[in-house]
Amino acid sequence: MMEKVTIQQVARAAGVSASTVSNLLNGRSGRMLPATRDRITEAISQLGYRPNRAARELRTGRTRTVGLIVPSVGNPFWGAFARELEHAALAEGYNVLLCNSERDPDRERRYVEELWDDGVREIVLCTSLPSLKHLAHIIEQGLRLVTFDRPTQADDPSTVVSISINNVVGGHLAASHLTSLGHQNLTFVSGSLRSVNRTGRYEGFCSAIEAAGLAVADMTLWAGADEAPFGDVEAADVGRRAAHEIFAAANPPTGVVAINDMTALGVCRGLRDLGLQVGLDVSVVGFDDIILADLYDPPLTTVRQPIDQMAQLAIAEIVSHHGLATGEPGRSVLLRPELIVRGSTAAPPVD
Repeated sequence: MMEKVTIQQVARAAGVSASTVSNLLNGRSGRMLPATRDRITEAISQLGYRPNRAARELRTGRTRTVGLIVPSVGNPFWGAFARELEHAALAEGYNVLLCNSERDPDRERRYVEELWDDGVREIVLCTSLPSLKHLAHIIEQGLRLVTFDRPTQADDPSTVVSISINNVVGGHLAASHLTSLGHQNLTFVSGSLRSVNRTGRYEGFCSAIEAAGLAVADMTLWAGADEAPFGDVEAADVGRRAAHEIFAAANPPTGVVAINDMTALGVCRGLRDLGLQVGLDVSVVGFDDIILADLYDPPLTTVRQPIDQMAQLAIAEIVSHHGLATGEPGRSVLLRPELIVRGSTAAPPVD
């Protein structure tokens, strides 16, 4: 069996002390000369040195692990984002622990507390809940929190970093696409609107209606009952039920904007149940651009979120602050979504 390379051997090969090697390995190299860092890095590579992770974690009280809390990988969007984030994290030497919160604040809090107790100090939280008060006690202890798909709110702690698309712009893109095709009777299908990103998308929908010279009051909002689920797991069923209800009423719309792609695909299924053709009788726009969107027949017009770029930004934010003291001001990164036009939308049918 090959003997394990020690930190002392690396130090001798690089011509430095073992404590200097340790400083580099633990992120304390800010005052180190570039030439010294290069010699240590080269020695580590040539000798095949692998740090003792368990010992390092005992010394520092932290792990090179990122906690990732998503609503539910039952929605392919969150599964795709988890994969992109893990890919970005592994490239920086981090592992990822995945948790599903179902957008339940108590469940989010329990996961954050458990991750903190296990030495995880950086968490990417995919939540659109309006408040982070349920996590304030952990954030105050030094948790580095990056929120995803949730723009910064006025009462957020100053250390929280937000990475999101501009949901208002996204909602506007979806609705204005339909109005530009000549649609004048639209419905916004959401399920619950009890979240920051959903209210933003609906706000953008309304702004596009007004920009087209139409009245928001003449459009339909389908949000289900007050207790309706967010639809991360039940999204397709929510959309299908919405279609059955909307198109059983008088004066049904010619165009539908759905809160996400799974809901949109459910709407499409409901329309087929009723003998209506998507893209001919009714146009449907989704949101997210999951892999199923392009595989559906007809392919789904949707608003794309650049999840690969967003995942890389989240990990870059974590890496850049690893080991630094808390109290630094947070940042808010707001990216622009992109409209992807496919076969599920067309001009409204002629009477």
